[in-house]
Amino acid sequence: MLPVKRALRHLAALLLAAAVATVPATAAHASAAASAPSRGWNDYSCKPSAAHPRPVVLVHGTLGNSVDNWLGLAPYLEDRGYCVYSLDYGRLDGVPLFHGLGPIDKSAAQLSAFVDKVLAATGAAKADLVGHSQGGMMPRYYLKFLGGAAKVNSLVGIAPDNHGATISGLTNLLPYFPGAEDLISAATPGLADQVPGSAFLTELNAGGDTVPGVHYTVIATKYDEVATPWRSQYLTGPDVRNVLLQDLCALDLSEHLAIGLTDRIAFHEVANALDPAHATTTDCASVFS
Repeated sequence: MLPVKRALRHLAALLLAAAVATVPATAAHASAAASAPSRGWNDYSCKPSAAHPRPVVLVHGTLGNSVDNWLGLAPYLEDRGYCVYSLDYGRLDGVPLFHGLGPIDKSAAQLSAFVDKVLAATGAAKADLVGHSQGGMMPRYYLKFLGGAAKVNSLVGIAPDNHGATISGLTNLLPYFPGAEDLISAATPGLADQVPGSAFLTELNAGGDTVPGVHYTVIATKYDEVATPWRSQYLTGPDVRNVLLQDLCALDLSEHLAIGLTDRIAFHEVANALDPAHATTTDCASVFS
């Protein structure tokens, strides 16, 4: 193999390995979960209550899926009376379990169809969206370009890569490997779309981060090693709340994976964002809430 081709393969492997940090559980775990696609959520007979009148749609991250990404948060919200749903998006042919790798604009179209399905089943006029990593950023395309703003009340992004993910600076090496970006774009377009400065992100963020009528919340951790620099997760707009996890609890050491999978302090702040009229203080004690 030529040295340049070998280097390109090595760089692609590094990027993929780094992205695997966003996978919420092992493939074996996902295989076991496949026979039981939820632990009570995705119940299309669920009818939203007066207290929680909007269904919650959970949007997994890159290399995640509709089950493993939400084994912590989905039951947390369901126990609090929400009708909760999750989808798989961005599947590549021949790649089971690990999704979110397809072109992100196509993934947004899949989200659009799923929200329509949930609204039809529940009879609700609008849904709330909660996403982790790519799942917190991708819905913004749906809101901005696919008519989603009329169907969504709020978007809560947990460690969302709203302005790209440098993966602790790893993507900055791409210009030193001619052809690397083309290789990644061909194999995993969803990863290429998340590289800072990509055509997708340029289109998404042109003209402003937000659209009128939608409430935005971003929950970030300063220990994030994927959606870096972590401040790039923040949004700018008239109806935005940007939250740093460590401002709520300085002892919280969650990184990119843990904040979406297991962090009950982050979960408590999600619940506050979904029902701000009844929000309670989020602090270190929220791990027991």
